[in-house]
Amino acid sequence: MRGERGRDGGSGTAGERPADDPGRPGRWAVTVTAEGGALLCPLDARGRPAGPVVAEPDVAEAVRARPEVVRWVWPSTAEVYPRLLDAGVRVERCHDVEAAEALLLGHEGRWGEPRSPAAAWARLHRLPVPPDPPLPGADRQPSLFAPGPAPLPPGTDPLRVLLEVYAEQVRRVEAAERPDRMWLLLAAESAGTLVAAEMGRAGVPWRVDVHRGLLRELLGERYPGGEPRRLVELAEEVSRAFGPGVRVRPEVPAEVVRAFARAGIRLASTRAWELRTIDHPAVAPLLRHKTLYRLHTAHGESWLRTWVRDGRFHPEYVPGGSVSGRWTTNGGGALQIPKVVRRAVVADPGWRLVVADADQMEPRVLAAISRDRGLMEVAGSGRDLYSVLSDRAFGGDRQRAKLALLGAVYGQTSGDGLRHLAELRRRFPAAVAYVDEAARAGEAGRLVRTWLGRTCPPAHTPGPEDGEGGAAVPDGAGAAEPGRPGTTAGARARGRFTRNFVVQGSGADWMLLVLAALRRALVGTRAELVFFQHDEVIVHCPKEEAEAVVEAVRAAGELAGRTVFGATPVRFPFTTAVVECYADAR
Repeated sequence: MRGERGRDGGSGTAGERPADDPGRPGRWAVTVTAEGGALLCPLDARGRPAGPVVAEPDVAEAVRARPEVVRWVWPSTAEVYPRLLDAGVRVERCHDVEAAEALLLGHEGRWGEPRSPAAAWARLHRLPVPPDPPLPGADRQPSLFAPGPAPLPPGTDPLRVLLEVYAEQVRRVEAAERPDRMWLLLAAESAGTLVAAEMGRAGVPWRVDVHRGLLRELLGERYPGGEPRRLVELAEEVSRAFGPGVRVRPEVPAEVVRAFARAGIRLASTRAWELRTIDHPAVAPLLRHKTLYRLHTAHGESWLRTWVRDGRFHPEYVPGGSVSGRWTTNGGGALQIPKVVRRAVVADPGWRLVVADADQMEPRVLAAISRDRGLMEVAGSGRDLYSVLSDRAFGGDRQRAKLALLGAVYGQTSGDGLRHLAELRRRFPAAVAYVDEAARAGEAGRLVRTWLGRTCPPAHTPGPEDGEGGAAVPDGAGAAEPGRPGTTAGARARGRFTRNFVVQGSGADWMLLVLAALRRALVGTRAELVFFQHDEVIVHCPKEEAEAVVEAVRAAGELAGRTVFGATPVRFPFTTAVVECYADAR
């Protein structure tokens, strides 16, 4: 394990190569031919060819025959790894050139430019840059219509493209502000692509009979060619609440707003929190309809037919799909499984689900990246972080301490939040100064980076993270409202976003290293990673391996903390539950 380096405690030890340094031996580049074969080449310390190009008729056999390779360099995991998994070949490490390109573009202030190897090669040669292929839509069958890689000019050697782009990436990493951290970030992101591919293939254990049972229980039978009985009944109840002869479709917001307006009630939206402020007989059935309609459309019979095969839910994860580095999915709602639907997630007979949640991740990450001595002491006490904080600064009021600390991260700086922030600033000046500086940089339009170097785009308009699994804002904490770049309101909104970004994004980077460490720890067992979202991971394992998996999760959290943030007092614990059904973990 690498120790501290420099006054800021970054990773790395003098004379020791980072774990991801391209100079480590045993790197090979590989591309897949149209016929499923492979072109391969060993690489030197600068990412350049170190031997002749080898042509093999089968990419899986080519990789299987070279167990000595430490890390495979390939265009993208999505392009190569499924072929290997189909043949039962698993690799330990890779460098995903496409994922790395996206991170490097962001680091250079060019976030959002095409990231494919073809695009990177075109930029390198000052040629027209092809756009990235679109992601498949949420309504499509998984993998059925997945687009291929961006095309290269006719006659272009794909291995030559890969070699030139990778060598250029090595040069760009070495030119970065902190090459050691950037190499670690690229390794973490690439490891995440391996985990995502393996989890998507393994799938989440899913009992279709239980799922259909709860649909019948909650929605009732479905009328031929229409909606389930319970939705029809609730729609009629909503309509009756507005008077005789009125018909309102609850799933159409405009009709709901007009109906309330006729009743003398003005609504800005039909969001649940706004409806709950109204005293009207239509509110209760309307809220119930919203809940059940969401279940029907997002996890009903159509969802089952599309996403569950052979007793497994197979989502398509997109590592780094959001600005902060959090994952998204290509449809399927994997990162938004309602609590009631979790009843269908059941381990195989004789197996268990180890469900692990990172405890109070954001404040612990803030302690580590800010190097605030007081907050690091709180985060390393071994006790509930908010309870320790409340005992020291908030008169034992745990909820107030929690809202204060999360409010500082999310940018709540008015009302009670302002008073809480003043107390936090007095007790933990370095922590508050860290997020304050991130907010100022965001307001000024400057690049803002996570601890490892993931970069928030300078012109990003703040708001809910795009894709599934966006940021969850705690009650009482100010969310980043959308704003127009170039306006005062837009600058303030972006400042709130970047204040949160440095913490949430650094947490996402840490979780990638947790996944990588846990994946390695499970080698040689029957246990399999099957689910991940934000700060939660699920391992499906034989009953007799459950306790070992719990220990592996604990060790992975601590190892990732040391690897990412260096030697600090901060601890990164997980709350784990060993259950047969996912719903029982809450």
